[in-house]
Amino acid sequence: MSTETKPTEFYQDVQALRKLCDFLRSRQGPKTREGVCRGQRIHYIKGEKLVDFMFEPKKGTKWPVKLPRFENRQEVVLVCKTLIKEQFLVPADKVAKGELELSNSRVFEETGVFVWVYEGDKTKMHLMTGGLIVCALLMALQPVWPMYIRVFVWYLAVSFLLFVFGLILIRAMLFLFIWIAGYEFWFLPNLFDESLGFYESFVPVVSFEPTKPGQLWIRLSVGVAFFSFCYWALTQPSEFDDFVQGQGDFLKDLYAGNLLSDMSQADKENIDKPRMQSLDDLLKSLEDDEDEFTENIQPKRADATEEQEEEEVADLLDSLIDDEEIITSDEE
Repeated sequence: MSTETKPTEFYQDVQALRKLCDFLRSRQGPKTREGVCRGQRIHYIKGEKLVDFMFEPKKGTKWPVKLPRFENRQEVVLVCKTLIKEQFLVPADKVAKGELELSNSRVFEETGVFVWVYEGDKTKMHLMTGGLIVCALLMALQPVWPMYIRVFVWYLAVSFLLFVFGLILIRAMLFLFIWIAGYEFWFLPNLFDESLGFYESFVPVVSFEPTKPGQLWIRLSVGVAFFSFCYWALTQPSEFDDFVQGQGDFLKDLYAGNLLSDMSQADKENIDKPRMQSLDDLLKSLEDDEDEFTENIQPKRADATEEQEEEEVADLLDSLIDDEEIITSDEE
């Protein structure tokens, strides 16, 4: 590209416009707002804010070397009109707070609102999606991992978990100490802000502001209670030492893997092998079957014996009655 090429001529090429939009949609570009349009989540920006950024970027912005800068606002407006013509941007009208409706107009005005149709370079998103798929497949294949990989992942997960708990504890302790002194100090104040992106969660590194007026007695009360607890813990060596020892034993068990399942390593390695009973197990199983058979057959034999005795008594009574009838007939 010649150094004398004007921006309006350079950005007539669609590929040049795409590179410009890649920059505008990157983290270096102007901030956009999220909204809803036709049931879909979109990003939109005001025309004036877009023109201001393209003409005079904010301090610290690294403008791409291969993209020419604009000399005046008129050139920016002409390029923005080209963006609308090529449908990188679409004019919209605000219906309600956070809700927009696409406009039939195709005119660029600094007072208008415009929805980004172009979503930027998708290479990073595709790579991240592929990485998630690969991670999911690796997690699904966890039963066939070699033992050294399982141990490495276990140590990595435990170390990360302890790091997060330690970070939370240190942040809270620093805030408490400095808050008692009259200031609000946070290390990584946006760390747990779900509305921010990954990089924005680490900015700023620290925040330091004076506390609100009227909190003196609250701070003094909390300070007295906290330091009283610390004094009690230090003057109770037996209980405090037991607590420290318990935490140390817990960490040792955590890294040793003792808190995993109770299944032995031999059972884990032979989980897919067919289980064959030993001779002792077979003999014991036969003995149990014999005992069960004996327990079941004895009541049946007892029932059969009772029925047989009842039949014998009935036959004996019938025989006696028959004999009595014969004797009576002879006497007559």
